[in-house]
Amino acid sequence: MNTGRINAILKNDEYRKNAELTRELEKDRIYCRHGVDHCLDVARIAALIAADEDYDVSRELIYAAAILHDIGRAEQYARGVRHELAGAEIAGPILTECGFTEEERQEITEAIASHGDESVKDKKNLSGLIYRADKMSRRCFDCDAAGSCHKSAEKLIMEICY
Repeated sequence: MNTGRINAILKNDEYRKNAELTRELEKDRIYCRHGVDHCLDVARIAALIAADEDYDVSRELIYAAAILHDIGRAEQYARGVRHELAGAEIAGPILTECGFTEEERQEITEAIASHGDESVKDKKNLSGLIYRADKMSRRCFDCDAAGSCHKSAEKLIMEICY
């Protein structure tokens, strides 16, 4: 995989600004955090699902969507907007600056915007992959705060899924 455009995202000023702001806002958070470790977990799980289930989605698009899927978290914390929608807005110009085509940008921002929408979970496309991988990436089984988490018991991930 050519990682030039993926690394360009990680070096992008707007990406870095939003990622740092999220990191700062979550520094005392006892629940799941949404930094690069989480995003890379999502990317790797999505890539495994895609390979195992023979999805026709490029690994580069998977990584781009996964790295950017929570980029709107700071906006959610600051203004109360859904991070999925804020993230899709923030991601668009970043993707353009990093050399993604309009078609690729559309597919990636759609996946970002819908990664909290359960209706996409069974779709065999980038949106379905990012949704599933995001949920599977939780490590509730190893979280000291799982007992007080706002997620319902059936949504807690109490064993390794992938």
